[in-house]
Order: sequence, then structure tokens, then C-alpha cells
Amino acid sequence: MSFLLDRRKFLLGAAGAGLAAGGLISFPFGLAQAAETKPITDRKLKIALSNSFIGNKWRLTMENLFKSALQMEPYKSEVEGSWFNSGNDVSKQSQQIANLISQGVDAILVDAASPTGLNGILHQASQRGILVVSFDNTVTEPTGLKIGMDEFNFGVLWAEFVAKKINGKGNVIMVTGVAGTYDDDERNKGGDSVWAKYPDIKVVARYTGMWDSAVTQTNTAAILPTLPKIDGIWSGSGTDGVLKAFVEAGRPLPPTAGTGENGFRKFMTKDGYMGQKVDGLSFDDAPFESVIALELARAVLRGTYPRGNVVLPAPAVTNDTIEVGVNVFPDQPDSLNCLFTDSGKNALVQFCIDAALNGTPCEGKLEVRLPKA
Repeated sequence: MSFLLDRRKFLLGAAGAGLAAGGLISFPFGLAQAAETKPITDRKLKIALSNSFIGNKWRLTMENLFKSALQMEPYKSEVEGSWFNSGNDVSKQSQQIANLISQGVDAILVDAASPTGLNGILHQASQRGILVVSFDNTVTEPTGLKIGMDEFNFGVLWAEFVAKKINGKGNVIMVTGVAGTYDDDERNKGGDSVWAKYPDIKVVARYTGMWDSAVTQTNTAAILPTLPKIDGIWSGSGTDGVLKAFVEAGRPLPPTAGTGENGFRKFMTKDGYMGQKVDGLSFDDAPFESVIALELARAVLRGTYPRGNVVLPAPAVTNDTIEVGVNVFPDQPDSLNCLFTDSGKNALVQFCIDAALNGTPCEGKLEVRLPKA
């Protein structure tokens, strides 16, 4: 069974209004058949995280949260966890997964270097009874489970915000992520689908920021002197780095739609940052996806939750909804991704800042919300 997904179901609202937070949205994908396995109830679970790219703060935060969760209950008592980084190297990640298969782990959580390049080895894992859960940069192999966000709509909403703010006319720049990854491809396609509707909007520069604020700042600073007046910024990568490059070049900050760095959101606060303020829309993938994947794997392996894919909502922040201590943290590093934790009574998971920065455990038991089965 397959379903045509309405992209706007998962990012509630429109660009320019805060997107509502909520519980996970669960839906069937028509999963291909994997090897039948019985619930594991008599021992610790062996769950490994296979991460590809590790060269930015988002990935470091994602991995730190995973490490933190393993040191907190219920995972401390129930899971024997491990983690591996391959760089953006499909062959190396494939070999690492092959090693995990030979070690007989119970589940492999994958943030993939390629949406298709790992399909063969992940299919082997599924056929041997290993639960595969891909998240963030997901894979197309159908025997595993998927956790993610609607990346295409990320690009759409960023572009619609910019188009609205500049009245459908002007020069914009697009700052992309890691080329060849699912998230980057989908975000770029979403943005381009909007620009195609506005003949008076010209994309005068498109360049990578590698999902890293420092790289983004360097690359922006290098290209900025060659560019005309910029009326809008679409940034799928290190948005605070883009704005800092503009400030250092003495350029005014145009309306900006982008990711969830703390530095970006500081520019959106009432008092602004570095002497300037930006009219912005900020949302991103949540680094705690790794912990949602961990909980999904634990619950499926224990037999307390059915196999199924989930899409996470992406609550957005605008200048009207920015709130110090909740979705922006003035006393923390600019590179901190503000989606390291969730907030509100229906929070998916809540972490302390030390978990995000250092991978240390927070006080108390960690509660992770999955959708009702």
C-alpha cells in the first residue's frame, strides 16, 4: 500500500506564522517484508548508530544527544549502545554496517551518506532480522523504518516566506547543504519549485555551506563582493554564518528564511545581534531525531510498539514567536541548534543544554513520546 503525502500536513501553518508543535505523526508506508523476529524481552538490546557526515554542529549535537540518552533510564538499563562515523563516504559507511551485521546487533540507526548507496547492505541487515531505522538523511530501502521531516516542504516554506517579504521581486541567494544527500536535494527542489512561480525573483547565487556555520560564513564572505543588492536569503545551511558575513561586509540584513542555529535566532530577537536585526523564519530538522529513532527501535524490539514510519513536525519560529530561554538561548554558543530539545506539554523529548553540548546525561528519567499505536 502506498500513500501520496500532502506535504503541508506535516509542517502546519504557512511561512510567516509559527508552525504548531505537536506529537509525532504516524503513517503507513507499505513496508516491504523483513525477516520475522520475536520480541526481545530477556536481555539488553544491542543498538548501534551509524552516522555519515560529522563535520557540523548539528551532527555533533545529534550524536551527543544519543550518547546522553544511553546514560539515562530507561536506556541505561535496557540498551548496549554504540556509535560510528564514516564521513560523507558511502563505501566506509557500508563497511561499518557490514561489521555491525557480523557483530549481531539488534538494530542499526542510520543517518545515511546516500539515499540509495546503502540499500544493498541495509537489505542484508533486514533479512538477517536486524531492525533498520533511518532518520534525517533517510534511505529508500523499503524493509527498514524511517523517521524524518518533510524536507521538500522545508524548501517551499523558506522560499514562500522570502517571496512574500520581498513582494515577489528581487535578488535572492540560496545557500545549500551537503550535495547528494536526500535532505539537501529535497530542500533545493522545494525552493526551486517556488522560484519558478515568480519570474521577477532572480537567484543570483547558489553555493554550498556544507551545513556548517563557519563554512557558510567563509563561502558567503568570498562571494558577497561580486553580488548586487540582495533582497532575500534562503538558507538551508548555517544561516547564522550567512548573516555574520553580511554584517562584516557592512551590508543590511534582508528577510531571511533558514535553519535553527542559535546565532540566527539571536538576530531575530527584539534587540537583535551584532548591531543588526533580521526579519526571519527559522526551523530545522531536530537533532533529537537520533533519540526518537533509539526509542522507536527499543519499543519495536521489545514488542510494545508496531513497525511503522513517523514524520516529525517542525515547529517554526518567527520574530513574533521568538522567546528567550525557550527557542533562543542568548548565553549559549551561536552554533547551538535550538531544536536540541522540545517544549510544551506535548514535547516529544526534553534535554538539558549539557546533553547537547557535551553528551552528558541530564537529571532524571528520559521520556520520549512516540505516536499512539
